[in-house]
Amino acid sequence: MKKISLVIAVLFASLNAATVATVNGKKISDADVSEFFAPLLKGQDFNKLPEQERKNLVQQYIMQDLLLQDAKKQNFEKNPAYAKELERAKDAILVNLYQDKLMKSIKIDPAKVKDFYEQNKDQFVKSARVKAKHILVAGEEEAVKIIDELKKLKGSALESKFAELAKEKSIDTGSASNGGELGWFDESAMVKPFTDAVFALKKGDLTTTPVKTNFGYHVILKEDSRAEEQAKFNDVKQGIESSLQFEEFQKQINLKAQELYNAAKVEIK
Repeated sequence: MKKISLVIAVLFASLNAATVATVNGKKISDADVSEFFAPLLKGQDFNKLPEQERKNLVQQYIMQDLLLQDAKKQNFEKNPAYAKELERAKDAILVNLYQDKLMKSIKIDPAKVKDFYEQNKDQFVKSARVKAKHILVAGEEEAVKIIDELKKLKGSALESKFAELAKEKSIDTGSASNGGELGWFDESAMVKPFTDAVFALKKGDLTTTPVKTNFGYHVILKEDSRAEEQAKFNDVKQGIESSLQFEEFQKQINLKAQELYNAAKVEIK
């Protein structure tokens, strides 16, 4: 009964597959593309991707399929190297399936996960972070003029004018188009002079003097900050469990390999 149900499910899926392209008369379905790019999609529904992204994937699939068709026309399947590589691929797949089965068989006790968290809390600390905007210019004099233009403003007026000047004057084109916005970052993300300056500011404050780095002179507006905090267990438990599972897998696969090695008749010359 289960086998019949499975066959019906497969047939139903194939009947519902939509044709997204044809290549030399061969129909390409959304299911074909989705299956081919499954490792890249990582569980995402192909049909729910943005239209342009779907078209790009379909085009990439078609190009791969055309290369495959051409390889077959040139009889690469009869090439001795093909048979050799095919056997290697089969062996690799078998080993991967063997290891995957072992990995899935390993279950980590939830209490062990919790104990690891409690004993290693220092590993799960969220660094202090700030949110800031900047205007980067080549010369100190220009930076001073920008500060003079901004320093009398506060609140939304300051933010609005800052964004305007960033778009107009900043040589950091990546952030300039977004009003100088840098988003959230911790101390390790920026060069030290910049980090020191922005972390010293209060929320809503502007640097009173230009901040010099090897990139030029920065005018910085601190938008917000978050203090260092302990990550909650529920936010990290899945990562801990995966880490412990992989650690146990490595132990077991090494023990199994050594066991098989010891039982085998091995002669190294």
